[in-house]
Amino acid sequence: MSRFVIACRFALVLFFVQTRFASAEESFTLSDELQARCLKVLRDGMTSDEFWPSIHAAEGLTLAGHGEEVRAYLEPKLPAEKDDQQRCGLARELVRAGDRDKAQIMLDILAGDDPHGHVHAAESLYKVDEIGDGKAMRKAAKQTENIKLHLMALAALARTGNKKAMKQLRTRLSDDDPETRKLSAWILGRIGDASDIPQIRKNIETAPDAISRAYNEHSLAALGDAEGLRALVANLQDDDPAIRTYAATFAGDTKQVSIGPKLIPLLDHENIDVRVRAAQSLMVLSRLGEK
Repeated sequence: MSRFVIACRFALVLFFVQTRFASAEESFTLSDELQARCLKVLRDGMTSDEFWPSIHAAEGLTLAGHGEEVRAYLEPKLPAEKDDQQRCGLARELVRAGDRDKAQIMLDILAGDDPHGHVHAAESLYKVDEIGDGKAMRKAAKQTENIKLHLMALAALARTGNKKAMKQLRTRLSDDDPETRKLSAWILGRIGDASDIPQIRKNIETAPDAISRAYNEHSLAALGDAEGLRALVANLQDDDPAIRTYAATFAGDTKQVSIGPKLIPLLDHENIDVRVRAAQSLMVLSRLGEK
């Protein structure tokens, strides 16, 4: 048998093995036991005394199809909450869970005189794809004294199809300020496309710290970049709980079901946000095949 024939047969076998492997990864099914574990992590998280992890858990429950449960739990908390940042968190998850009227709370905070809640309002409105009449959001995007507010407002506008805002975000991706580059990458990882990959790769080379590097790596993974995906998987085991949390969060955004089994050990992590985000992404990945 010639070397050519052997090589051809090997290539054919490899093709079928790869095809079978790819087909096996088209879906990810949680056992009843694992699904129950994820839901327990999310429910325990939502009822915990730690505010932001509880809000993240509410998000996870909504994404898992339990929006009514989230609304029933969060709605009574809103009237008594006086902190504008936390009001934004509550309103955002109520909107995500189906109560679109609560978007007005965030819009009013964004348009208000007290700057305390402005960034949270813009970021939360971006996350639920809402800008109202756009006036307050355009004003927030125009200013640059508060760069995070500027970026989050651009994100909210870009997500609604504003091409000028998207162009500005991409310009910020190569900004001199590393924090601006990091946040721009975080945003474009979710609403950008493959054209953003080259610049984000460059940003990794100049990242000033591990968190900034992780932000860029996870955005690459969400955009379908293989190197970014490998880095995200590695970051699920990072010693820093923050990096593990960010990796677990973006795992769902990648839509790569092969990551699913790697998230399961994190359901027992000592850090509540790591547990919550792992449970969230496990539920998201398991629901990808649903119509």
